[in-house]
Amino acid sequence: MRATRTVLFHAVSAALAILFLFPLLWALLNSLKTTAEANQQPPTWFPQSLSLDNYRSLTTFDQGIATYLWNSVLVSALTVIGSVVVCVLGGFGFARFTFRGKHLLFVATLAILMVPYATILLPLYILLARMGLQNTLIGLALVLVMFQIPFGIFLMRNSFEAIPRELEEAALVDGCSNYGAFRHVSLRMVMPGAVTVGLFSFLTSWNEYLAPLIFLNDGSKYTLPVMLVNIRYASYNIIDFGALQAGVVIAMLPCLVVYLLLQRFYVSGLVAGALRG
Repeated sequence: MRATRTVLFHAVSAALAILFLFPLLWALLNSLKTTAEANQQPPTWFPQSLSLDNYRSLTTFDQGIATYLWNSVLVSALTVIGSVVVCVLGGFGFARFTFRGKHLLFVATLAILMVPYATILLPLYILLARMGLQNTLIGLALVLVMFQIPFGIFLMRNSFEAIPRELEEAALVDGCSNYGAFRHVSLRMVMPGAVTVGLFSFLTSWNEYLAPLIFLNDGSKYTLPVMLVNIRYASYNIIDFGALQAGVVIAMLPCLVVYLLLQRFYVSGLVAGALRG
């Protein structure tokens, strides 16, 4: 009976893995076809001849994929750094300090999650314009950081509360300052939570489409998702499936690599952030 359950478990797991990996494999195979074969109807399962023409075409499309790739990397890096710094410090403050209106402020922070995303884009657009940050990658990164704050602070607050205060007090007794105890004791113990916040921030900012479309109007500052949509409607609404799938492959590779490298921190960070000490 136990052997049957084990075989059934592995069979179902393998089936689900194939189901989720199939779209990725399909995109990769289509990106290696010639332009004519990629647009052929009905589509072929495997490329008749391997070709890198679709990837070459991306280098000459509009500003060139290198420009859009760099913009996405810059926006994602700024978003990750800003989200981790703000959420770690905010989570520590909510977990360790007592001040008037603390719980109300925390609830108000979480309430941002209940606000529909699209409804505040126009006010943010006006605000960034008055600050001189409209149509800038820095302004876009600030908007994306703002949307990461509620979940990030919630996760980091719970992560800090799971750490016994006695560890920080012991560090203070040994001569550490408050900052030293935070840096050498607390921060190291909540590192999985901080990595989880950074991973969520990266995935969200890397794949974000609506915010760059709204806040950027200079083609040279567009990010990768915007470029992929432009490829889709590049000439007379005729879709170049080969180039589109090549762009999809390039866009998904960083997400896969980052997730595979940080998945152990991601799992432990979610578990630690879900529990309160």
